[in-house]
Amino acid sequence: MNRIKCYMGIDVGSVSTNITLIDEENNVLDKQYLRTEGQPIESIRKGLKDIDRRIGKNIVVSGVGATGSGRQLAAAIVGADVVKNEITAHAVAAQKTIPDVRTIIEIGGQDSKIILLKNQVVHDFAMNTVCAAGTGSFLDRQASRIGIAIEDFGSYALKSKNPVRIAGRCAVFAESDMIHKQQMGHSREDIIGGLCDALVRNYLANLAKGKRLDSPIVFQGGVAANIGIVRAFEKALGVGIIIPEHFDVMGAYGVALLARESVQDASGKTQFNGFDKLNGSYTTESRECSGCSNCCEIVQITLDDDPVACWGDKCGKWSGTA
Repeated sequence: MNRIKCYMGIDVGSVSTNITLIDEENNVLDKQYLRTEGQPIESIRKGLKDIDRRIGKNIVVSGVGATGSGRQLAAAIVGADVVKNEITAHAVAAQKTIPDVRTIIEIGGQDSKIILLKNQVVHDFAMNTVCAAGTGSFLDRQASRIGIAIEDFGSYALKSKNPVRIAGRCAVFAESDMIHKQQMGHSREDIIGGLCDALVRNYLANLAKGKRLDSPIVFQGGVAANIGIVRAFEKALGVGIIIPEHFDVMGAYGVALLARESVQDASGKTQFNGFDKLNGSYTTESRECSGCSNCCEIVQITLDDDPVACWGDKCGKWSGTA
């Protein structure tokens, strides 16, 4: 039986680790959305072992890309051919799905981004990695406090007839305001509707301030599954929002596309370590380099006590060395 030639994308974030496999026509063959749970190495290994167990005998991994906040770690473990930042990966994925996209809204568990494109090139972007009130983790906490599953959050918001106004500029103030509204006797639906509006106001005030958000507008990231947030964005912007089919793994999809392009443009040979390397013992250590006044923090990953890769320096003295 002929094995399917595919390309892998890995997006390691603080909340989730996403893995995609695409074929040579850029179709998604397999995807995984895993909780990182503070253990990115284990989440990567878990995802790849599951792929190997289910379809490993039927595929040939011909290229690998890594993105996300843990991209350097993922690249060292799997042997990535391409390492790209999240802005690039999400922009590539969105343009492959909606070629004329002009604005990308991306909200994940711990951060959010806005990406603006002109003539199919990123010309402006902004990221929020500080304020929790504009992220998915904020909604998770409030859903738990109210006593509903986060999967039901959006349906409750759509039932709201008079959403209450909740202070959304700060997660702490928003939570206090929500409790106050509960004590005043407002319905659960109206409070949830107000929370959706608050998150959208926070996002637009922090990331889109002074920017022109042209259509088509694409919404990516795990929060795009929340229909309440989608409707709140559409109400605030006055236009329809496009949700891609693979909205939850668009970063991984984008970097898989980049890996395919990179391998085909080069020798055609991948650096992928193979599934067998997943059984080793990976450890991460850090140290401070005293070579100059920068005092860079050098991160080193080892496999079974053998150094695999280093990164973190500004001058390149250690990067890529073992």
